Amino acid sequence: MSEFINFLLQFGNLSQQEIQLIKDKAKNLELEKGDYFWETGRNSKYVGFLVEGILRVYNDNDKGDEITHYFVEKNHWLSDWDNPDKSSTPIANLQAITNCSFIVFLKKDWNGILQSVSGLNDIIQKIIIRHKSEKLERRSSLIARNTTERYLSFIKHYPNMVNRIPLSYVASYLGMKQPSLSRVRKSIR
Repeated sequence: MSEFINFLLQFGNLSQQEIQLIKDKAKNLELEKGDYFWETGRNSKYVGFLVEGILRVYNDNDKGDEITHYFVEKNHWLSDWDNPDKSSTPIANLQAITNCSFIVFLKKDWNGILQSVSGLNDIIQKIIIRHKSEKLERRSSLIARNTTERYLSFIKHYPNMVNRIPLSYVASYLGMKQPSLSRVRKSIR
């Protein structure tokens, strides 16, 4: 829980009473590799903070192929960015690709916390802006690059991930097939 509180405090101030309210509503959640935090077509009931592990955000395309959009590492806030206090159906899957630990809140509890803790909404908005900016920077660095440059950019932005996740997910994220990724990896060794 301390990781989450310290994370929040990077973006604003909270009183001890406000921190205690947040702690009182928090729950721990563990997901095993392959489990889902959110699934398309199912209402999401939690918002939360990834304490440990790696998640991927993906959709199925019209051919049934899984397309990985981005990866989420520890110390990341997870909420429906456009509608964080409502129960909604996610438009993408959020799947654990390693075992993961979270601090989570039921959406109705989180909505109550946002109403009770005056500066928390501003803190969360700052976090969301940072996450969106990081995501945009990572995706932008892949546009108009050849396969080798895309892979090198991936290694730069996700240095601790490349040996922890399936290469098929990396290839999908980079917009290539797995045999192409294998050739790229072999050529830069």
